[in-house]
Amino acid sequence: MKKLIYLIPILLFYSCNQPKSAGGEETLTKTQPIHEEVAMPDSVLRHVVLFGFKESSSPEDIQSVIDAFKALPAQIKEIKGFEWGTNSSPEGLNQGLTHGFTLTFHSDADRDAYLPHPAHKAFGGIVGPHLDKVTVVDYWTKP
Repeated sequence: MKKLIYLIPILLFYSCNQPKSAGGEETLTKTQPIHEEVAMPDSVLRHVVLFGFKESSSPEDIQSVIDAFKALPAQIKEIKGFEWGTNSSPEGLNQGLTHGFTLTFHSDADRDAYLPHPAHKAFGGIVGPHLDKVTVVDYWTKP
C-alpha cells in the first residue's frame, strides 16, 4: 500500500506534463523570441561631445539643445547608444564645458554617416547659437 501512495503523485505529475496528441487536442510548441539579440562587437566607437554654453543662453535654451540631441538616436539608425549628463567633477578642470554627450557607433562608417546626416545638420543649427565652447573626441574602446 505504501508503494501505491508514492506511485500516485509520480503518475499525476507525469500525466500533467505530457503534450496532448494530435486529433483536435492542443500540442505544446516552442515559440521563437520576439526580439533577436544583437551581438555587441568587441570594440565600439565612442563619439564624446562636450559643450560649454554662452552666458546669454537661458536654461530653456539649454534644455532645447539637450532635447534635440536626445532625439537624434531615433532619427539616425547608425547611432547604437546615447548617454548624456552634466559636469559633476570636483576637480575644477572642465574649462567651461558643462554638458557631456556620448554616442556609440559600431563602425567608422556608421560615424561617418552620422556626421553629414540631415538630422545632425539640423541639430547644429539648434546648438550653434548657444555654444561658447565645444570639444569632440572619438575613440575605439579597448578592454
